[in-house]
Parts: sequence; C-alpha cells; structure tokens
Amino acid sequence: MDEENFNLSMRKFLKMVGVSSQHEIEKAVAAAIADGSIKGTESFPAKVTLDVAGIKLNVSFDGEIRLQ
Repeated sequence: MDEENFNLSMRKFLKMVGVSSQHEIEKAVAAAIADGSIKGTESFPAKVTLDVAGIKLNVSFDGEIRLQ
C-alpha cells in the first residue's frame, strides 16, 4: 500500500463530502426558512453514514445542527 497516495485520496474524498454536505444543508435550511416550515432558530439531529463496501466498513456519526 502506498501510504501517501492513500492519505491523499482519503483527504480528497473527505473534503468533497464535507464541502458538498455543507452546501446541501445550507440549501435545505434556506428553502425551509423561505417556505415557512422552520423559523431559523431550531436545532436538528443529524446523522451521516459512511459505507465502504470493499473493506466492509459501515459506521454512522450522530450530531446536531443548531441554527442559532
């Protein structure tokens, strides 16, 4: 295994996931505020599941997104 290539590809993947996830959450919050379904002061439970089939990895991460 090439450690340097492995770490580089993993960081690239995680950066893409982080940036894309943030963008999607921001869009969803803006749309929900615009249509009046939320006020913008709420907190929401959040969950992300990481699945890498080739190494039989399936793990979930729970957290909270607070708008205020």
